[in-house]
Amino acid sequence: MEGDILIPLAILAGLGLLFGVILSLAYKQFKVFEDPRIDIVEEMLPNSNCGACGEPGCRAFAEKVVNKTTNPAKCTVSSEDGITKIADYLGVEASKEEKVVARLLCAGGINEAHNLANYKGGISTCRGETVVVGGSKDCSWGCLGLGDCETACNFEAILMNTNGLPVVDSDKCTACNDCVEECPKGLFVLMPIGQKLIVQCKSLLEGDLAESKCSVACTGCSRCVADSAPGVIEIIDNLAVVNYELNDLTTAIATKRCPTDAIVWLAGNNQFETAIQTGLPLGRVEEVMDKEEYYQ
Repeated sequence: MEGDILIPLAILAGLGLLFGVILSLAYKQFKVFEDPRIDIVEEMLPNSNCGACGEPGCRAFAEKVVNKTTNPAKCTVSSEDGITKIADYLGVEASKEEKVVARLLCAGGINEAHNLANYKGGISTCRGETVVVGGSKDCSWGCLGLGDCETACNFEAILMNTNGLPVVDSDKCTACNDCVEECPKGLFVLMPIGQKLIVQCKSLLEGDLAESKCSVACTGCSRCVADSAPGVIEIIDNLAVVNYELNDLTTAIATKRCPTDAIVWLAGNNQFETAIQTGLPLGRVEEVMDKEEYYQ
């Protein structure tokens, strides 16, 4: 009887030992080495997991930095000191990255865009209002001004101004893309801060019809096209579109005859604060001085 119990126990013990040996060998064979520096770099990062660097989180970014497939400066949330510390620790050089910020492709606030109705929904959000026939604005492409983007920004880089438009603080903006995803009208885009020529409109209506709905709408008049270097601006579906591959050729002169101020040249880093407009006549005018000299 005792032998009947010991035999199964011996078999089980033998099988346990066999499987243990197999697992041990498999662990040694298939073990993936992970550089311990990844943990250290991850701790040096802000750990906001915002995705502004193009990676799904700080851990993934740390792995790429350690493997030298990306640069520490790609983390737009880190301070310059933080980036320098990571670069020094890894013995690499932190390249200079041009700052990218969120821009709003609409300037039609309370004072410029016509309102068809006052939204009285239970939840006062842009997304909620959009469900109701596209929103209360006469221009179906325009900013609704209810601040979904301000709420979505975890870095407090967006504030609604008194004209009902979101103003992005470029110093605080990390290009995390949250406002781009949150805006139901698709009005936010991420742009290098060096792109100063901006068409603040997305309306596809033509001429007087566009302007009847919003005083700062692009009318597709093509004056900006004529006043720019060839290829810099083209009219697509009644809307002026800037080709930023030719950004070095853009100048404020493109804004000089815009009848509605739909296209602007940002003199500072933030929209709706400072923009250069020439105030020249709408008719064709001869340039009296060099363009670069004029705008210095």
